[in-house]
Amino acid sequence: MPDPLDLRGLACPLPVLKANKALRAMAPGETLVLLATDPAAVKDFHAYAQETGHELLAWAEEQGRPGERVFRFALRRRQEA
Repeated sequence: MPDPLDLRGLACPLPVLKANKALRAMAPGETLVLLATDPAAVKDFHAYAQETGHELLAWAEEQGRPGERVFRFALRRRQEA
């Protein structure tokens, strides 16, 4: 499995914009795993998945560097109509 897309340190809307760019380069059905530190990313990626039809498979909060909260997301690219 490829390394997660590292979006740590980026603030809204950059995590969603960069994830969107990565998903557009992927084949339908492929899964993108990404890391973000912006707490707003939780709400943003739920809304993004609902609006675009990509599937938010999972998300979890992890401990990063000391004092750092890291959010891990898994998004599946939507199937083309």
